[in-house]
Amino acid sequence: CIASGRDWEAPLTAVAELVNGGPRIFSGERVRLKCSVPGKVSAEWRYQWFRGGEQLQESEYFVLWKARPQQSGKYYCQGLRTTWISTQHTLHSLPIEIEVDGGWAILQAPPLPMLVGETMTLMCRVRGNPRLTEVILYKDGVELQRQSGPELCVTNLTLQHHGSYWCRASWDGLRQTNSVLTEPMLEIVPNDPLIHKDRMLLVCHVQLNAREPVSHIHYYFYQDGLSLGLASSQDRVTVLRDSGRYWCKASIPTLGLKRLSEPVPYGRVTGEHSEHTRNQKKIVVMQSLFRRIHNADQWR
Repeated sequence: CIASGRDWEAPLTAVAELVNGGPRIFSGERVRLKCSVPGKVSAEWRYQWFRGGEQLQESEYFVLWKARPQQSGKYYCQGLRTTWISTQHTLHSLPIEIEVDGGWAILQAPPLPMLVGETMTLMCRVRGNPRLTEVILYKDGVELQRQSGPELCVTNLTLQHHGSYWCRASWDGLRQTNSVLTEPMLEIVPNDPLIHKDRMLLVCHVQLNAREPVSHIHYYFYQDGLSLGLASSQDRVTVLRDSGRYWCKASIPTLGLKRLSEPVPYGRVTGEHSEHTRNQKKIVVMQSLFRRIHNADQWR
């Protein structure tokens, strides 16, 4: 027999949309998502929500009321309707990535990538919206702008604007960065009386800005690009006294966060140290003859 045209209809795809809040929110804030099935449908649809591979709840709207960092992830939905023959399922919607930040400041960026010649407007949003006294924008660890307002503009973009951006905000005598972890600072103690004279002590200083409880920080230490051992919950390590460039890394694996210190030279050092990456806002600038139609915002 020959199947009818109705039997060969392409499956419908659910649509998930953000109706309240943003893709990056502070812990304790609310975000609201809606699921729908496009087109004229005659039957009543139900909606199932997922995060990663975890099935959540069945409802048209999904709300994170007082979000926690552990609830960060990719959320998507699926439509279901039951007929007298069977239960029909739509295809999964495209995911919406929600990041719940436990720190004090968030750098908000426009949809990426940006195009050459465009103006990029960044917003350094601070928890509780205090009156800011100073906002500093950094690119690849170098200060780019300093002003009193939270909105920062970079005009006439070129390919040289590609990089990692972050902000630092000050208010009421306080200063915070846009990360749960501050940038680590490595201290080299060459003459610690408690260790052998042919060894020295490395200490990785880092501040945890999270308001929510998080798991332990993992510390890593490096010399000239080579690891000096496995991850440890201790912020210090003893090593053989040797010339070179040293730095450390602090990481919270459960939140996907990691920060690297600036390299610190010890003894006679020659050559340049290798470039290392930071857990900050990556801005991608592309050269194109066509205007952007739509791109998804992504934090890396």
